[in-house]
Amino acid sequence: MSTPMAIERLDADLQGTPTDQMTYRRIIGGLMYLTASRLDIAFATFICARYQARPTVKHLKEVKRIFQYMRQSYNMGLWYPKDSGFELIAYSDTDHAGCKDDCKITSGGLQFLGGKLMSWSSNKQDCIVMSTVEAEYVSLSACCAQVIWMRTQLFDYGYKYNRIPMYCDSKSAIAISCNPIQHSKTKHIDIRYHFIKEHVEKGTVEIYFVGIEYQLANLFTKALPIERFEYLVHRIVIIMAQQHATDVHPDELCPPNNRNDLMDANKKVDLEHVQCPPESKILTNIIKNHRL
Repeated sequence: MSTPMAIERLDADLQGTPTDQMTYRRIIGGLMYLTASRLDIAFATFICARYQARPTVKHLKEVKRIFQYMRQSYNMGLWYPKDSGFELIAYSDTDHAGCKDDCKITSGGLQFLGGKLMSWSSNKQDCIVMSTVEAEYVSLSACCAQVIWMRTQLFDYGYKYNRIPMYCDSKSAIAISCNPIQHSKTKHIDIRYHFIKEHVEKGTVEIYFVGIEYQLANLFTKALPIERFEYLVHRIVIIMAQQHATDVHPDELCPPNNRNDLMDANKKVDLEHVQCPPESKILTNIIKNHRL
């Protein structure tokens, strides 16, 4: 078990066997708390959280998969190095028709401050788009809104940012964002998503193309194969919480992969003496009360 979610998309499973709603919601609540420091389970948790109104055995099985993954990697967390600059950078990605039930898009974004991850999101947008370009444009606007909010908050502390780099893997969406003229083929897009053009024209943000292989926000839009998932997790600087900062190579954004090996899945976990950060103690309690 090396990923928190299977590649196959989860659906409402209307013909499935219902399970206890209160237990399912209690487990989802615990996982939602953990996503504050474990972004590697964020997408899987948000997907399972969509079906709290009528959870089935199929949904519960996916939740148990998240716990099985957490038992292998319970001592992982975010790494915040010191003296790494103070630049604001953002990544945006989307999954066109990502929701199997209503075909709405799933957008993901993350924002770095000086190489340190400050904010991330994985949301199902409340609109159905007609093309992948439009989906990328909507996700790019949502990411821009978060960047502008962070810029406003940092301005109160004396930091003024302009030309904030945002990375997107769609050249067409970038072209639409950088074109101040409202084209006839984009008039059907909701006007609330067009504010990004104003910020590009003012020079508040700058949008750059990034290849899909280096698109970090891909972790928040879809379930990924194990190789791709592990690469993005290590790239976004999630490291073993027990490691010391002196063990990190200074010339790398994240420690070498051989220092990020997960625990052996067959190794018995001592739930009474778990060595993990204080905020992860809730995971221990959930595992004790809900045997898999």
